[in-house]
Amino acid sequence: MRSAGCVINDYADRNIDGDVARTRKRPLAVRKVTEKEALALFVGLALLAFALVLMLNGLSVILSFVALAIAIIYPFMKRITYFPQVILGMAFSMAIPMAFAAVQEDIPNTAWLLYITNLLWVLAYDTLYGMVDKKDDLKIGIKSTAIFFGEADLQITALIQVMFLFGMLLVGSRFDLNAYYYVSLLIAALLIAWQVYLCRNHQPDKCFKAFINNNWVGLVIFCGILLAKWTAE
Repeated sequence: MRSAGCVINDYADRNIDGDVARTRKRPLAVRKVTEKEALALFVGLALLAFALVLMLNGLSVILSFVALAIAIIYPFMKRITYFPQVILGMAFSMAIPMAFAAVQEDIPNTAWLLYITNLLWVLAYDTLYGMVDKKDDLKIGIKSTAIFFGEADLQITALIQVMFLFGMLLVGSRFDLNAYYYVSLLIAALLIAWQVYLCRNHQPDKCFKAFINNNWVGLVIFCGILLAKWTAE
């Protein structure tokens, strides 16, 4: 579904990617791929994902339709609202309630806590991503949180990252995770502080580097969860 989301995003942006420095060489933008081919690939990927979902329970199947709908509408939201990053966070976070539904056949409150916390993380790092294209987006009329936040974009993004870390602290408490997890959050906080420092002058290449750095944030927290679970057994 991540691949399908990338395809439908590029399809939606096929006529504007050529005007953005970072995306002007994408296959649809340079017409190396036709619109029909892109749509066929999207449908094929979505059907493959749905075939996997059919191995799960009914609640998971129902949630998959919600996830698909959000994935489809997200690319078009940047023309309508300054908060497409929120829709992206909703799309990326749908795996959380689906996983709980698949395993427990229920979606507890803790799952929604994790959903909202993950959404905040996506909102923060995709705002950094939006800061990369800010000048081009302003020229072509594309909306984003980076534009909406204006000159306070980095400060507000940092505040959202603090909210994300606080949410992860609550997650650790709810799931009874031990010290390994909290150490991983401390390392993640240091990585996030480094991201803010990188973006202090709003240089596009530095903002992109900060965005990519979130791979390490996710990896560190993931390792903290694994260590917490392994040592608790």
